[in-house]
Amino acid sequence: MSVVTITLAFVSVTWAVRQPHPVVRPLVTRYVGYAQDDVTLAVHRGLPSRHVTLVISLAGPVRMAGRSLQGLVGGLHTSAVLIRQDRVQEGLQLELDPLGVRTLFGVTAAELSGEVADLAEFGLGTLPDRLRELPAWGERFALLDDVLAARAVEPVASPPEVGEAWRRMRGADGRVRVADLAGEVGWSRRHLGERFRAELGLAPKQAARVLRFERAGRLLRGGRLGLASVAAECGFYDQAHLTNEWRALAGCTPGTWIAEELPFLQDEEVAAGQDSRA
Repeated sequence: MSVVTITLAFVSVTWAVRQPHPVVRPLVTRYVGYAQDDVTLAVHRGLPSRHVTLVISLAGPVRMAGRSLQGLVGGLHTSAVLIRQDRVQEGLQLELDPLGVRTLFGVTAAELSGEVADLAEFGLGTLPDRLRELPAWGERFALLDDVLAARAVEPVASPPEVGEAWRRMRGADGRVRVADLAGEVGWSRRHLGERFRAELGLAPKQAARVLRFERAGRLLRGGRLGLASVAAECGFYDQAHLTNEWRALAGCTPGTWIAEELPFLQDEEVAAGQDSRA
């Protein structure tokens, strides 16, 4: 586990990052704990990504999509979700593999696509209070391990052809032809599209678009490549294409997003990098 606390002007930001227990790891990529005080940015952009997202607030409720919840699960989506922020925030965010949603919650990722569900709908309504009683990030992560491992012991498999197509697409960050994926799994392109959407909630082309966008975001976080280089690296035609995609999926230009989020992104990346070396 890694914990990073940085003070920026009058704002204190803490990130705690840890991989889940090995039993849980096929279903959940990582745990991220966060604590910020005196937050001045009133609205945070929740960007499209490859993960179904579980958010648990240990302070005030999370306000998004017209709802106010202590714990929520958000499915895959193709546009930014605007999250209203209080001045003081503390909570946890879990990055879930869409194919693991069946095991963890008993529904497909498609049933959550573009939606925000109350954690209580999945029998976890008391989890925010239980986590709030624990003072240290390590203890909180250990509780998550216990709760999720109990659900992971009886995995519910997705159709193997969909799983293989998703893993192949994810590994290529979206830079793969749908026709090639269909051929690899032995299905027609149309049948793969139907089954893929039924499981994940996005069509293969939509999922590939999100993956390319997400990789562009990772490269922009690093700050080592300009927009033209990022566009070329991620399979966009040119910088203008990248900017247009960013407007469509994030609701702003790359430059606006960096200006809004960069200090917090840098701190999270430092914590994530330390955790990967642990």
